[in-house]
Amino acid sequence: MRGLMQDTPLALPLLMDRLERVFSHKQVISPWQDPEHPAVVTFGELAQRVRRLAAGLESLGVSARARVATFLWNTQEHLELYLAVPCTERILHTVNPRLFSEQIRYILEDAQDEVVFVASSLVDGLWPTISSCATIRRIIVIRDSADAVLPDDPRVVDYEGLLASVEPFTGEFVVADDRLAASLCYTSGTTGNPKGVLYDHRSVILHALQLQLADVLAISEKDVVFPMVPLFHVNAWGLSYAAIMSGAALVLPGPVTSGDEVLGMMSRHGVTFSAAVTTVWARCAEHLDDWDLSAVRGIVAGGGPIPTSLADKYLDKAGIPLIGAWGLTESSPVISTGRVSSIHEHPDRDRDRELTASAGVPIPLSRVRIVDEDDRPLPNDGVAFGELQVSAPTAARAYFGENGSHSGFTDDGWLRSGDVATIDPWGYIRIVDRTKDLIKSGGEWIPSVQLEDAILSDPRVDEVAVVGVAHPEWGERPVAWVVTAQDSGLRAQDVRDHLADLVARWWIPERVELVAELPRTATGKVSKKMLRESIAG
Repeated sequence: MRGLMQDTPLALPLLMDRLERVFSHKQVISPWQDPEHPAVVTFGELAQRVRRLAAGLESLGVSARARVATFLWNTQEHLELYLAVPCTERILHTVNPRLFSEQIRYILEDAQDEVVFVASSLVDGLWPTISSCATIRRIIVIRDSADAVLPDDPRVVDYEGLLASVEPFTGEFVVADDRLAASLCYTSGTTGNPKGVLYDHRSVILHALQLQLADVLAISEKDVVFPMVPLFHVNAWGLSYAAIMSGAALVLPGPVTSGDEVLGMMSRHGVTFSAAVTTVWARCAEHLDDWDLSAVRGIVAGGGPIPTSLADKYLDKAGIPLIGAWGLTESSPVISTGRVSSIHEHPDRDRDRELTASAGVPIPLSRVRIVDEDDRPLPNDGVAFGELQVSAPTAARAYFGENGSHSGFTDDGWLRSGDVATIDPWGYIRIVDRTKDLIKSGGEWIPSVQLEDAILSDPRVDEVAVVGVAHPEWGERPVAWVVTAQDSGLRAQDVRDHLADLVARWWIPERVELVAELPRTATGKVSKKMLRESIAG
């Protein structure tokens, strides 16, 4: 016997109802072009622009289920596309403009995008790639500066001109099947061509709901959300959709990445919650004394481990906890978040900071397991470590496009993360390493993440990356690249001396490189691939 509940699709048109009928008075603030006089629209006004954009897509003849690519920063126009494209049963394809041109060309051709929306400030650099893509019929340019000049090409359309040329769509947006594709994002492709992850409406709605749960990120109507994580990356970790659903105000930083400017925006607009990769918050930490951040209740740092020294700096200087989160492009992305469970409630600052900043506990609806090399489950004892795998309604079951296979997935349908982890009896995940970054020296494993943590515990160290390199006697040995704190005077031998009482002697790198900065991927993560190549070269 089936239940008798209404068959309402879990689809993004539900968010239009929130914009127009529940939270029409809430605001989207864009201070990045003029901090003293920020652009402000209400959710109701935003909805009207979304309706114009929906009509504009029709006027351009954009096909049903077409892929619509975007090369945009965290702007109001990008947010409008976040709604108009999937609410008209088309697929929003956000592309990272920082990728190499070869990767962008591959992604556009693999996705077979029909239309591209691009910021005018990005046109010059992207034009050779975009204009030569055979499937692209229209290029809509969003002017992000007063002196922007549009390319002389019959396919080019001005964004504001498009919206002004049509009457707003007045009907109800309908997505009849919530398993229809809503958005598309490609992985960074660090070990091969990028792979397409195709999210459906159901996964997007479920993920936005998850972020609002009290034991996840607790995003609520009272929040002012500041998504520093790019809108071109994994639906901005779901923050924009969660904010609209909950009625939280949004502050959009545009292309701004300067630590001082970021914290200035947060201070001026009473931001309560934000998220970005750890490297962004490390950059901002230099300016914590310069701004009043008393409204901020928490910051999520993802994309890599949170150094203890950085978490302490935010707690000591601003009283802000850095919240750890773990996930993948393939999982929407959040699968677990750091928090202090009731089993740990007796006060202990160091332990509480460690738990909050950790990969944390799986969020509701998500399951995780660790397995050995034969995919046999390992115990959650906090000691055994193996590959971390995921099963969730927000996780992919296959890749899109050329890589449209089940590679990267187990026979029983679990997603392979490529991360090595332990899980303790209370569900806490501790990332040990990437499978490709584990170092096997003399037949024993050295987890690069643990070695990096030990090096980072020296206050004279700002950043570190450890990789394994071939060794004729031991198979592999660790090499450490260290960015030193300003005027620290740190020497390579000082790093080895610091490790003497912290790790096994055979973990200590014979080679320590002191560098001004570490190479990074287009999404801001440290590129260990480039470090390995520098050794090989």
